[in-house]
Amino acid sequence: MHPGVPPFPKHFDGKRYFNPDAPQARGFLDVLRWKFTSRPQPSPRFVPDVTPSKPPASVDGSELRVTLINHSTVLLQQSGCNILTDPVWSERATPVNGLGPRRKRSPGVLLDDLPRIDIVLLSHNHYDHLDLVTLRRLAARGQSQFIVPAGVARLLRSKNIGPVNELDWGDALQLAGVTFHCVPALHASARSLFDRNRTLWCGYIIETPDRIVYFAADTAFGAHFAAIRKRFGTPRLALLPIGAYEPRWFMSSVHMGPDEAVKAHEILGATTSIAIHHGTFQLADESLDAPKQLLSECAPDNFLILNNGESMVLT
Repeated sequence: MHPGVPPFPKHFDGKRYFNPDAPQARGFLDVLRWKFTSRPQPSPRFVPDVTPSKPPASVDGSELRVTLINHSTVLLQQSGCNILTDPVWSERATPVNGLGPRRKRSPGVLLDDLPRIDIVLLSHNHYDHLDLVTLRRLAARGQSQFIVPAGVARLLRSKNIGPVNELDWGDALQLAGVTFHCVPALHASARSLFDRNRTLWCGYIIETPDRIVYFAADTAFGAHFAAIRKRFGTPRLALLPIGAYEPRWFMSSVHMGPDEAVKAHEILGATTSIAIHHGTFQLADESLDAPKQLLSECAPDNFLILNNGESMVLT
């Protein structure tokens, strides 16, 4: 981290979290307006094009192995440490059985084929990122520590999921020889109609002696990308979201489109970026594979699109 960099801006008013110096997520009336006026692009009911892969037990030495599992679930393996981001294996991203977004592609790695998971990173409490069914199964292995943004630990502990470490923007924690920095995102949180923005949302910088990796999680486009680069330097790898961006009047305060993800990639100066948050759940009005198609038209060669289950090795 560069010395003399100012702290991240205030983002809590004593009761609720907010996006500093940026638009806030749309409210409930806007949700109703969107739902009653939207014309979602058609997508297949299910796309049977995933052949699950089986990652190695660990990766030693200085290499980084990256496996896109699905949506924002990525397995990062380096220096004998296995890190999993926002793990979701459930059929639906919803609080109600039988309702809500259903997966349209299978996970690229079977849950039973996961290696030991040392660290689970959770970025916020939305159902497509914090999946209690999956987290219970991971916790039952007794191998993982969980890192969550402020306010989220209470939910996990209430379900006997742990041990849990809670971070605010600017906080850092060292586990398994890796330093995890909690960094800003522009988004929102809620698991019901009554807890809106009561817990924080975030991204993470994952720092080792060999490199830094940036997991942006869910975020709108904003000045935080430049702030993160100024504070930590250019990432070797950035995991940047590209999906759930239409209609822009509703989604632009919480999700980037592919063109904005390319701008973020350039601002960060990332050596390599990989697209996340696309191709598994249709959460907005664009079709399932529209984000991937649009990104392929505007992205530079070092902004990559992996299929579910596909891996790559970085040095």
